[in-house]
Amino acid sequence: MTKVVIIGGGPGGYEAALVAAQLGADVTVVERDGIGGSCVLTDCVPSKSLIATSTRTTYVRESAELGIHIPEAEAEGCVPAVEVDIHQVNGRIKRLARAQSDDTRARLIKEGVEVVSGEARLVDPHIVAVGERRVHADVVLLATGAHPRELPTAKPDGERILTWRHLYDLEELPERLIVVGSGVTGAEFASAYQALGSDVTLVSSRKLVMPTQDSDAAEVLEDVFARRGMTVLSQTRAESVVRTEDGVRVTLSDGRTVDGSHCLMTVGMIPNTDGLGLEEAGVRLGDGGFVEVDRVSRTTVPGVYAAGDCTGVNMLASVAAMQGRIAMWHALGEAVAPLQLSTVASTVFTHPELAAVGVSEDDIRSGRVDGRVVTLPLNTNPRAKMNEVRDGFVKLICRQHTGIVLGGVIVGPRASELILGVSIAVQQRLTVDDLAHTFSVYPSLSGSVTEAARSLMLASPE
Repeated sequence: MTKVVIIGGGPGGYEAALVAAQLGADVTVVERDGIGGSCVLTDCVPSKSLIATSTRTTYVRESAELGIHIPEAEAEGCVPAVEVDIHQVNGRIKRLARAQSDDTRARLIKEGVEVVSGEARLVDPHIVAVGERRVHADVVLLATGAHPRELPTAKPDGERILTWRHLYDLEELPERLIVVGSGVTGAEFASAYQALGSDVTLVSSRKLVMPTQDSDAAEVLEDVFARRGMTVLSQTRAESVVRTEDGVRVTLSDGRTVDGSHCLMTVGMIPNTDGLGLEEAGVRLGDGGFVEVDRVSRTTVPGVYAAGDCTGVNMLASVAAMQGRIAMWHALGEAVAPLQLSTVASTVFTHPELAAVGVSEDDIRSGRVDGRVVTLPLNTNPRAKMNEVRDGFVKLICRQHTGIVLGGVIVGPRASELILGVSIAVQQRLTVDDLAHTFSVYPSLSGSVTEAARSLMLASPE
């Protein structure tokens, strides 16, 4: 029986453990904080739970457009008053996270996986130390995750200067929240806290928020942010953040200062690779301390694999889970396809949501890919009209001559769910003709996906 030791119990670790157990291996998972790791306990699950609350508040505020009125809270012509009990919200979030962690731990134990609490390190490629205990392994998987990057001039204190892992301990809703960093994490929290009732200022070093995303999508979201009262300070950086008597002061690279009650730092991630004995065991680390892996999750040491944020390949829970599964399939002799990043779907959980997969429009415009693009605004979709949805679009990209679906972008309600159809098309190399001949429900937002496919099917190549 093959002995597998997995260091880290997040998605990359626990999904790998389930695969390895299914294939008959003797599996041990070592986790220092709790099964589910940061993803479940402090990052993805808590943040999306917070966003679920913030989305509901937006629906309440905009309910008058659908003829729903709240007399006790609404004066004539005014937006309904919505009060958020952040203590109750955060309590619910932490209970959900802990319940998810407990459920995942129970599943592992039921499948015969040994779960060990503690700090692990490699003694050599086949021995993992957990305190005084030595666990021998035929296969080791590193799935240790990452933690928020901190700036020396903006050290978090957990009270006023925060990382997102401090948010769920706040007793009061931040009155004036300054979010530094306009990537996915910064945009999600800025959107959420603006909806919850905070006065939000978002500091962005680029011309548009979310510079790695589709530029049309970023423009839509930035317009929504501004319309809902958010201040976006573009093309400037935070040089320092300091405590003041009753809050914080952020000094920007252009010389301006911004005062707020709290500052949330979202400036990247650092891999959890220090103190694990990796380099001593021969595991090569790349730029920033990330573990170097190939497309089947192998490190530079035979029998040692790595998955998830510690590899820096693509910091998504879905990617971590797939890397972990691939590692076990490969290590235990199963047929396996290498990781294909071109088929990874991603979502920004703002309101509206942004989801994307595959080739981008920029790839087409630059000539890197020979393809065609169509964009349909959601405000022409009948289901969107019924729900007073005005912001968003469906963008579909196909190969120029064959019509094979290469990618897509969706901005709108539940875009994270709607993108699945496009993801299947990309993964299975379906054509726009295949999508166009597929029934969609009427009325539905997904109908815009098939409509976009029909537009591309009929379009003549230039």
